[in-house]
Amino acid sequence: MLQLNYDREEIIRIIDNVVKKTMAMDLTWDWPCGVAYYGVSRAYQTTGNKEYLNMLIHWADEYIELGLPHWTVNTCAMGHMPITLYEETGDQKYWDIVMSKVDYLQNHALRFGDNVLQHTVSANNDFPEQAWADTLFMAAFFLLRVGTKLKDEAMIQDALNQYYWHIKYLQDPSTGFWYHGYNNVNQDHMSGFFWGRANAWGAYTMSQVKILLKDWYLYPQCMDVECSLRDQLAGLKLVQTENGLWRTILDDMESYEEVSASCGIAAAMINNGNPLHTKYVQKALNGILNHITEDGRVLGVSGGTAVMKDREGYRNIPKDWIQGWGQGLALSFLSDMLT
Repeated sequence: MLQLNYDREEIIRIIDNVVKKTMAMDLTWDWPCGVAYYGVSRAYQTTGNKEYLNMLIHWADEYIELGLPHWTVNTCAMGHMPITLYEETGDQKYWDIVMSKVDYLQNHALRFGDNVLQHTVSANNDFPEQAWADTLFMAAFFLLRVGTKLKDEAMIQDALNQYYWHIKYLQDPSTGFWYHGYNNVNQDHMSGFFWGRANAWGAYTMSQVKILLKDWYLYPQCMDVECSLRDQLAGLKLVQTENGLWRTILDDMESYEEVSASCGIAAAMINNGNPLHTKYVQKALNGILNHITEDGRVLGVSGGTAVMKDREGYRNIPKDWIQGWGQGLALSFLSDMLT
């Protein structure tokens, strides 16, 4: 168990500021909002503050009345919030949305190879036979949450199959780091960089498997997840900066420190529960808090990122604006720390 030093009431106050800023951002029904409101849901589950739940209900009901978009892998990130809303209210309309996203992923989403979900951001075939680390949060983790809730073995197996192949496609055995994407057509990692937030998507979602799947040891793919996360975190601790953060290209000393990746990686360390990671999480906490303003803005977060063409493409992604994924991953990290 990790032994962290922090003021619980101060962290709750910071969570409150971040939640309120996040809910004032005018986000739309897409992946930035999906990550953001997953974080708000985690904040509600951790603090029990009903105000957060009521904010989510008000936002969701208004959006549902106005009409929801077509599903893609990215918009399935929005499935996380209605799981919480259904669990807390019992309102069937939220669960219907969850299951419509499941239906899309199971029966309509583009796949390749051994039934691997292709990353999609629109109704078009944007990235033919490409696997991105992002898909784990947007779709595989979501499917695992629903599958374990329903005790649906086929859905659980589908989710774990996504984990298994994303590990095989994206993790570098030598460093433990994850590449951003894999192109199955060309059989390569495209530009071939270890993008920080890709490692956060991988680490955070893998850290959730044992939490969700109590008899995880009965599923062979979970042993791959356990070992993949172990090796990834062992490598990641070596490239943490003196400020407690991780860079937007992990092993590039000229790349800037990036806060959303740092939140996801540090949260994975918390959930993994290795006491030897205590000092790295403590260092990350100090660095992350230094990037949260009094009015709840999480700073130092890079913009939305495709698999860039070259090193400069990653280095030059702007980080001058607050982003839904930055707010959400920060809330997830702070909430996981208090749990």
